[in-house]
Amino acid sequence: MPFRATAGTCPLPGSARMETAMQLKLLCVGDVVGSPGRKVLQDALPVLVAKHQIDCVIVNAENVTQGAGLSAEGYAKVVHDGAHLITLGDHVYRRRDIIGVMERATNIVRPANLPSSAPGREFAIHEMASGRKVAVISLLGRMFMKTMVNCPFAAVDRVLAALPRDVKIIVVDMHAEVTSEKVAMGWHLDGRVSVVFGTHTHIPTADERILPKGTAYITDVGMTGPYDSVLGRNKDRVVGSMVSGVPSPFDVAEGDVRLCGILVTADPATGLATHIERVRIDGASLPRRPL
Repeated sequence: MPFRATAGTCPLPGSARMETAMQLKLLCVGDVVGSPGRKVLQDALPVLVAKHQIDCVIVNAENVTQGAGLSAEGYAKVVHDGAHLITLGDHVYRRRDIIGVMERATNIVRPANLPSSAPGREFAIHEMASGRKVAVISLLGRMFMKTMVNCPFAAVDRVLAALPRDVKIIVVDMHAEVTSEKVAMGWHLDGRVSVVFGTHTHIPTADERILPKGTAYITDVGMTGPYDSVLGRNKDRVVGSMVSGVPSPFDVAEGDVRLCGILVTADPATGLATHIERVRIDGASLPRRPL
């Protein structure tokens, strides 16, 4: 069935945009918010995977459960929807039952710059049938974030040194409030990882590009959820609270649901990216499947 999607593209400077069977295609999906976000994820992933022949799907799922945190049930649903690797953020432990999952599962990561005693993995690896591997690392920014964390730059250097040598494709989710901190991480990792994509601010940015040494970068991939909202929450509640100064429960909105993310093509021999493009799919244009 037809669907509407908009995308911006940015090929590696000086290279031909030829996608061959020797290249890996990655889909990085931005913060999935509540049941509307998970529903569009469920409906869109089969379409995207088939259309673009995607090899690995990475999903930031930290807001799946009622808009804040990820429960054990929500984790199982996102995996069932087609996520190969799952990242989290500052709501990592909001749902206590996810801790047991994070201690057992091999496809979900906590931010690597949390204290060393924090439950969960600092990196996760997805191995495809071909034997090729994709690693994911999650990081939290420190500026204007409530969670007390260690230096993300030192943390990512430490985790990269610990990765198995045969892992060439490395994806980093930089979950941060401040754009400059995300941009700095992109430059810090240029040529050392395949992708650095930003999450947390829920607003897609138009700065997708391949950095000079071959790392695909975007400051924020955007939210997968309802855009008739304030960052996924009921806009009347949020605006009313801001105008009056009176706190109000911010329930998850429902209108104008979209999936936002990026498609990246990378060379499995070098781990460097050759192509990046933004993806946006409007939920109303997708075939519907039962939750």
